[in-house]
Amino acid sequence: MPYDGCHLLRSDGRRPMPEEIPVPPWRRPKKAPPRMPLTQDRIVDTALGILDAEGLDALSMRRLAQELKTGHASLYAHVGNRDELLDLVFDLVLTEVEIPEPEPGRWAEQVKEMCRSLRRMFLAHRDLARIAIDRVPLGPNGIMGMERTLNLLRAGGLRDELAAYGGDLLSTFVTAEALEQSSRHSGAEQSAEQSAEQAGMFADQLHGYLKSLPAAQFPNLVHLAGPITSLDSDRRFELGLEIIIAGLVAGAGAGAGADDGVRTAVSTPVES
Repeated sequence: MPYDGCHLLRSDGRRPMPEEIPVPPWRRPKKAPPRMPLTQDRIVDTALGILDAEGLDALSMRRLAQELKTGHASLYAHVGNRDELLDLVFDLVLTEVEIPEPEPGRWAEQVKEMCRSLRRMFLAHRDLARIAIDRVPLGPNGIMGMERTLNLLRAGGLRDELAAYGGDLLSTFVTAEALEQSSRHSGAEQSAEQSAEQAGMFADQLHGYLKSLPAAQFPNLVHLAGPITSLDSDRRFELGLEIIIAGLVAGAGAGAGADDGVRTAVSTPVES
């Protein structure tokens, strides 16, 4: 290009416009990676991640939008509100529960396996029991799980009312047990080790207090101080299952399909 003493000139004599001057390569802004589209699945997956890492109290629509790098108003095109979001999160994790197909002679053990799987799901996700305690699982995964649970319970010969209430009773028991366990570790400022240490100290103090009561006036509390203050949650959970399943079998009656396999599985004592 010709030079007029101050500026380079185009071939037609005009000065080049700023937008016509190429940017040096070391000043070129890097292209931002394409943004992932905002979908309901992505929203729910991200919400579950926040729940696991930070707990239920931290999971707000604003916090979720911050994690997704979008405005919180954009979320409402996919999720109606926080309550609906929690429904969707709960339905998502229900896919982790294993519900076996009924096998002759293994009914009671299969019910236990199902409940153990449900418990593992709760303990794998922080504060999930708090979400589930007052919810009916009516999402697609929840409905399918309820159908398969009732199919398993009816295979044990339970009459209709007992099968329907038994399923609800088992679910409530597992959820409440998981809620009790998670409440011991709910303090965000405490580690799991610190929470366990505090729970152990309280259990020891309570045990000592119960044992110190006048045995003549409180014979049962003194005698059962050990089991009452036990922190062996696995043992307590298995005992609870034994009690509930034994009750369901007793309610079914000998002529209602509760075969020898069921009665044998229920009567087998839990290992200490």
